[in-house]
Amino acid sequence: MEESNSSSPLGHFWVYFWMPDFAYFFPAALTLLIQNMPIKYHTFSTPSHNTTSIEQNPASITPKFSTSYHPFQSQSQIFTLLIVLQSEQKVIMGCTKEMQIVLFLLLASATTLALGQGTRVGFYSGSCPRAESIVQAAVRSRFQSDPTVAPGLLRMHFHDCFVRGCDASILIDGPGTEKMAGANSRLRGIEAIDDAKNQLEAVCPGVVSCADILALAARDAVVLTSGRGWLVPTGRRDGTISLRSEASNLPGPTESVDSQKQKFAAKGLNGQDLVTLVGAHTIGTTACQFFRHRLNNFNNTNPDPTIDPAFLPQLRSLCPENGDGSKLVGLDNGSPNTFDTSFYANLRSGRGILESDQMLWTDASTKSFVQRYLGVRGLQALNFNVEFGRAMVKMSNIEVKTGTDGEIRRVCSKIN
Repeated sequence: MEESNSSSPLGHFWVYFWMPDFAYFFPAALTLLIQNMPIKYHTFSTPSHNTTSIEQNPASITPKFSTSYHPFQSQSQIFTLLIVLQSEQKVIMGCTKEMQIVLFLLLASATTLALGQGTRVGFYSGSCPRAESIVQAAVRSRFQSDPTVAPGLLRMHFHDCFVRGCDASILIDGPGTEKMAGANSRLRGIEAIDDAKNQLEAVCPGVVSCADILALAARDAVVLTSGRGWLVPTGRRDGTISLRSEASNLPGPTESVDSQKQKFAAKGLNGQDLVTLVGAHTIGTTACQFFRHRLNNFNNTNPDPTIDPAFLPQLRSLCPENGDGSKLVGLDNGSPNTFDTSFYANLRSGRGILESDQMLWTDASTKSFVQRYLGVRGLQALNFNVEFGRAMVKMSNIEVKTGTDGEIRRVCSKIN
């Protein structure tokens, strides 16, 4: 391998990618940071293709899909990223501080890769370039008049993906459809999806799926509540089957951590994904009927002992024992309209609203993830915004339909 003759205060830096038609995006800020560093990019195709090697000067790279990211390749389901550093000291610990920062940013970028079953970031860049901006505008418009749209869209996307995969089957109308299941009785945000679909059909008829609209809208909902966005891989197609009975297996408000983990594992999600995605409860509300049992005769004895005793009177006043079970209470005591980590702080303080939420703190297998989001000393910290985006990309690719599977619905509430 020929070494670059150019000099740089950051030393020499090589990045090797195994990218079988993979969509990988570097943050533009990172590109700017390493513009003066000699970098060699070597891409290797799958064994059935010819091996290629590409060397490029990062200073010449400009983002194409958006102002934030640059695409290197497209379409993949599997990738392996190997980063090999070579500085004048020859070891990572001997790298300059600047190089170590670059390494950190590269590794952080890898956590938000667009990885899916045939989906990719920028899928509509040619067929419907305004797709994402149209969805974003529709969600923002509805959010401005009704902020409950944001948590509603997140919840709807989650419930959709956990039943037959992320195929927008939750949007189909009918007496025996998923929409009619008890767990989906309080769906919010459907109007935002319909608004976006109507506008997209006027501009790009028959192109953008309802499943993709829902995935994009969930991301936009987080941004509107002060969370951080992420790149959403698109290319899903819509399902043609929606059964109420299949929605009965969604995780419930009283389920044990073991039961929740089993349901997540069945969808390819792990314990960290569970804790991360439940963190969406940092925004939104729940009804008294789903947690009132914790306040008085929990397990036929006293109140749930995991509830902070100082918090109990407040909950009882909000949800009297014989009061209205449909009354709504914020899931995040303190900042129910802001996407942040206060939900996890509430769990630590015994102020989780749902029994299933509070269990994330009392169960040893999930407690450590909550602590890491809170930055507990002695544990490796996790960035909630970064990890939430990563987990959402992972979840949004559950059993997706691509290629010729499914269809592109003209109206999201009914099959063609």
